[in-house]
Order: sequence, then structure tokens, then C-alpha cells
Amino acid sequence: MENSRRDHIVLCLDIVWDSMSRLCEPLTEEQWKLATDCPGWSVQDQMSHIAALESRLAGGPALDHTPPETSNVKNPQGATNEADVDYRRSWSGSEVLKEFNEVTAKRREMLKVITEEELAADTPNPTGRGSVADSMYIRVFDAWVHEQDIRRAVGVPGNFEGPVAENSMNRMTGVIPFVVGRKASAPDGTTALFQISGPSGLTLPIGVIDGRASRLDSAPDEPTVTLEMTSETFLRLCAGRVDPDEALKSDVKIAGNLRLGEAIVGQMSFVP
Repeated sequence: MENSRRDHIVLCLDIVWDSMSRLCEPLTEEQWKLATDCPGWSVQDQMSHIAALESRLAGGPALDHTPPETSNVKNPQGATNEADVDYRRSWSGSEVLKEFNEVTAKRREMLKVITEEELAADTPNPTGRGSVADSMYIRVFDAWVHEQDIRRAVGVPGNFEGPVAENSMNRMTGVIPFVVGRKASAPDGTTALFQISGPSGLTLPIGVIDGRASRLDSAPDEPTVTLEMTSETFLRLCAGRVDPDEALKSDVKIAGNLRLGEAIVGQMSFVP
């Protein structure tokens, strides 16, 4: 029981890394260079990003590389990420995959012996600070989001069900109360109902009570606003992979308070 959290983290990383490796193994060089809807990045860049991050976590050296300036870099972490992928842009896709497979194998061995005390230790992460376990689940989420970027680019859907997708959907739905109450400024007494269909679909009711938005135990009979979309659209909006105005044209159906629904959709992006 003591190692259940470690075992679950290792399981999730195993699943997503294996899924990414199998997905990319048969790709041609032309497919490796396909653009994805992660701004400025190709299929190869996605894998380079994950390989580079896991390499650093495995104790690899930091790169001494300055990429050309690009409009998709918005912050220092983005600059580091861009340096990682640009450094590998002269490589073939198979070379990037080889590095990815080698470094994730090393990371698996490291994680199999991590202790509960180490998992509970405080560490910085992309959202501020948290436990090492929290940061590992963020790694699961990050890898899955980039895997889905690749899958959309090459037209091979998959890995949208199971523990990795469940972890990732939970992470995204956990942010939605903040989106509704704070970012979209929904007034007190508002109820918002997300109806998410498709793989890993769910019903997500949110209520704003005493100025605080939170998930409700059950769906309200007459929500202030209802938003219907597929799980794929939900991911793309949360990850900033689609322009909200474009999604509103055909991918999101709003009932009830249209203005509030549009405000919520416009504020869903939270992945840095």
C-alpha cells in the first residue's frame, strides 16, 4: 500500500511513453516534420520536448543553445523548451525517437525505486510549488497532451481512455471552477454545466456560491449555461490548441446565457 502512489505514477508514465514510442516508430521523415497545432512545433519537436525534459530529470546536462527568436515563445520556460527542440531540429526523427526511448528507459528505472518520502518532498513545478508526486503527474499530463498533438497531426487517434487519459481529464476539469468563477467572472448564483462527449466524456456541473466556484455533486435542473463539446475539443481548448472563436463556430454548443458561455470558452486555455 505504501508504494501505491509510486506504482500508479510509474504505470501512467509507462503507458504514455510506450504509446508515444509505438505511435512514432513507423513515421516517415515527412511525417516527423508535419506541423502540429502546438504553435510553431512539428511532430518531431513534440518528441524532442519530452525527451529533453526527461533527460534533465535523469541528470543530463543543460544545453548551451540559443534558438532564433520566434513569436510562440512567451516566457522563460517557453524559451528553454524552444532551445531544446531547436537544438534537435537538425536530427532525423528516428534519432529523436532513439533518444526518447533511451532516456525514458532510464527514467523508468529511477522511478521504480523512489520512496514515499521522496515523493512527498516539496519541489518547484510549472504551477508554482508542490510535491514531487504532483510534478510527476504533471509530467504524465504534459506527455499525454503532446502525444495527442502528434496524433492529430498524423491522423492516428488513440490513448484517450484508461488511467493516463483519466489523470489528464481530472487535471483539466479541476481547473474549470477557476475558469468559470475567476477568469470568466461568473456572478454569484451562476451554475454552469459541461456536457463532454466521446472517449473519457463526463458531465461537469459548476456552481458559484458566496463568490466561490466549485464542482457540484449533481447537475442543476436549469443551469445558467450549458456547454456541449467533445473530449477532444475540451482538451484543445484547455491546452490552447484551438482559437476559442473558431471552436465556438462549430465545435461548442451553448445553451442558456450565451455571453457567459462564450466568456467561459474564451478563458479555458491554461497550459503554459
